[in-house]
Amino acid sequence: MGRELDRIDQRILAELAANGRLSIVELAARVNLTNTPCSERVKRLERSGYISGYRALLDKERLGLGHLTVVQVSLAATADTSLEDFNRAVRDIPEIETCLMVAGSFDYLLTVRTRDIAHFRDVLGDRINRLPGIHQTNSFAVMETVRHPDMRPAQDHRPPP
Repeated sequence: MGRELDRIDQRILAELAANGRLSIVELAARVNLTNTPCSERVKRLERSGYISGYRALLDKERLGLGHLTVVQVSLAATADTSLEDFNRAVRDIPEIETCLMVAGSFDYLLTVRTRDIAHFRDVLGDRINRLPGIHQTNSFAVMETVRHPDMRPAQDHRPPP
């Protein structure tokens, strides 16, 4: 971008993070700009990579995918092509929402979204445990999501600062 973000840029990013469907008119009003400068700033933020896209947040419960499990994965080895092989194969399992390579006592942390525990058991046994290089997995059923970046502010029940 060639320069640091100023307060207006930061406010634009915060507003769009909270509601990516804001019109330029509404966004401009919220950040105290006229429409054209606000639109130019948004386009600059998009071009420079601060805004990487827009998406709809889907209600997983209503879609029948309310069961969330966190899985720790340890690989038998992490040398040669082991990591690349695992990374490539994990992308082919649609139930895996996120796959994070981590530093610590295990190698990856997965979040897996399924209909129910029986569906998860099938995905774990038939797909995850057959990924290349798997040594061991540990699974943890999520009982409640307390805070998540995709949660609407109304779902976060803390009092305002």
